[in-house]
Amino acid sequence: MLFDILGLIVIGLIIGALARLILPGKQSISIVATLALGVFGAVIGGFIASLLGTGDIFELNVLGFVLAVIAAIVLVGAYAGMAGRSNRAVRH
Repeated sequence: MLFDILGLIVIGLIIGALARLILPGKQSISIVATLALGVFGAVIGGFIASLLGTGDIFELNVLGFVLAVIAAIVLVGAYAGMAGRSNRAVRH
């Protein structure tokens, strides 16, 4: 179980970084937020892939990885949008 969690963290970091690279524009997000959003995206992708019957939530497979990256892109975009909106509200 410990290795599953450590693997999820490493994969989450990779997925979070990929999401930031794919998402256009500059995101003012810390590495910790990128890691957290990547891990959350990995969990979402793994969960959806397991519901579709492609394996366990902690199992690395192509469909789970693709879904995790898509989920992380949505999460990073939403987070960056909310962070940008709060920064603009403070400036005005």
